[in-house]
Amino acid sequence: MPNLIKNATAESNLMMYATGEFNSGGPLGERYGLVQCTLDLTREQCSQCLNAMLDQVPKRCAAKVEWMVGSPSCLMKYEDYMFYNSPGSSLLNSAKKSRIKTKTLIIIIVSVLVAVALLSSGFYFLRQRKNKLNNDALLLESIPISMCYNSQSQGDEDSLNADLPTVPLIWIRQSTNNFSDCCKLGEGGFGPVYKGSLQDGTEVAIKRLSKASGQGLVEFMNEVIFIAKLQHRNLVRLLGCCVENNEKLLVYEYMSNSSLAFHLFDEERRKKLNWRLRLNIINGLARGILYLHEDSRLRVIHRDLKASNVLLDDDMNPKISDFGLARAFEKGQNQENTTRVMGTYGYMAPEYAMEGLYSVKSDVFSFGVLLLEIISGKRNGGFYLSEHGQSLLVYSWRLWCEGECLKLVDPILENTYTRNEVRRCIQIGLLCVQEDAVDRPTMSTVVVMLASETMTLPNPNHPAFSVGRKIREEDQTSNNASNIDPSVNIASVSNILPR
Repeated sequence: MPNLIKNATAESNLMMYATGEFNSGGPLGERYGLVQCTLDLTREQCSQCLNAMLDQVPKRCAAKVEWMVGSPSCLMKYEDYMFYNSPGSSLLNSAKKSRIKTKTLIIIIVSVLVAVALLSSGFYFLRQRKNKLNNDALLLESIPISMCYNSQSQGDEDSLNADLPTVPLIWIRQSTNNFSDCCKLGEGGFGPVYKGSLQDGTEVAIKRLSKASGQGLVEFMNEVIFIAKLQHRNLVRLLGCCVENNEKLLVYEYMSNSSLAFHLFDEERRKKLNWRLRLNIINGLARGILYLHEDSRLRVIHRDLKASNVLLDDDMNPKISDFGLARAFEKGQNQENTTRVMGTYGYMAPEYAMEGLYSVKSDVFSFGVLLLEIISGKRNGGFYLSEHGQSLLVYSWRLWCEGECLKLVDPILENTYTRNEVRRCIQIGLLCVQEDAVDRPTMSTVVVMLASETMTLPNPNHPAFSVGRKIREEDQTSNNASNIDPSVNIASVSNILPR
C-alpha cells in the first residue's frame, strides 16, 4: 500500500490513481490494492491524506481479510480478489472509475447534508438558549452580580458555583406519593412543603414552587445560591434541587419539630417551651444571623426573619430557613435600596417598609421582634388588637420605662425563669427594635450582650412605629362627664401608625 501511494502521487500519474497486487506467501495468496485521490487535491495533499488513512489501518483493520478506508477526498481499498479491472479493459476500467467517483460523490453529499443538519440544530439550540438567558436576565436583574454563578472561578474561595446535587423528578414524585396531601407538611409564600425520604431512608422536606406563588425564579435561585454555600449549625441545610418539566423543587434536611411559630403561638404546644429552651433558641438565632452578617464568605441580609422561618430540629435547636428574599452585600457596602419591598409586616424595620432601605440593621430589628415574641409568647402582628391596644414593641417599652418589664413574660413560664436573664433579654430586644437604625447594635454586639452577665447595657430609646393604636379612654362616671365644660373636645386622637 505505501508503494501504491507513491505511484499515485508521482508526477507522471495525472489521475492520482494506482492499483497493484502482490503475493503475501503461504495460504493467503494474492492480495490486491487500490488508492485514489480526487483531482482537486495537490499531490502533497493526496499523499498526506492517504498516509494518514494508512496509519489508522493497523489500529482498526488489522484483523480484517479485506478492508476499505475512505474520506470525501481520498480512498484506499484492500481485497483478496481483483476488484479492479486490468489496464487493457478500458471500458470496464472507466466504468469502475465512474462507480468509485459516484461513491465518492455520494459520500461528499451525505457528509455535507449531515454537516448542514448539525449546524442548523446547533444554531437553533444556541438561539433558544440565548432567548432563555435573556428572559432569565430580566428576572434576575435585581440580584447583585456577586450572587450569580461564575463558571470561570470554580477554584475561587468566593465563588458561588457549588456542585449542588440535582434530584430526579421521578424520585421526588415517588417519595411524596406524587405530591399527595398526606405527605404535605405545610405551605408558605414559596409554595407547599412535602415530607419525603432518600434512598437510604433519610427523611427530607421538599419545597415545591407553586405556579400561583408571588415568588419565582429569582427567589428560587436565591435559595439555591445562598443555602448551597452557607453552612452553619443554625441554618437549614439544602441537600439538592430539581428543575425539570416546569417543576422547581428544593430538598432540605427534615426538621421534625416544625417551626418556632408552630409551637410559640399555640396555647398547648407553647407549654413545652420552658425558659431554658427559649433562651437556647434566642442564642442560636443570634449566632446564625451573626454568621450571615459577618462570618460567611458573603455578607448576607436575610430580609424575612420571622417565627415561621425558624425551624426546630430534634433537640429543639433553631435553624434559619427560607432565603428567597436574601441579598448579598459587597465588601464595604453598608445598605441598599429597593423599590420592591417584600417581607412580612410586623418584622420589617421601618426604614425598609417606608423607604425600601435595608441593611444588616434590618435583620437586627427582626431579631429584636422575635426575641420579644419568644419571651411573651405573643405575636407582634395583631398584638394591637389585644386588650393592650398597642404594638408588642411599644407595650414592652412602656413596661420597661415603668420598671414592670417582667409583666411581659409569658404566664406559662410562671416562676421557672431567672429574672436577671429575662430582664437582660428584654432590654436587648428593645435595643434591637429602636426606631433609628444607627442606634441598633450589630449582631456581634448582641451575641456578646447575651453571653455577658456583667456588661452594662445602654437604655433603649422609643421603638419603631411599626404597629400601634391608642385606645379611647372610657368615661369614669356619668357624673364626671356631666361636670366637664361642654366646650372642651373630649374626642380622643388616634395615634395612626403604619403596620
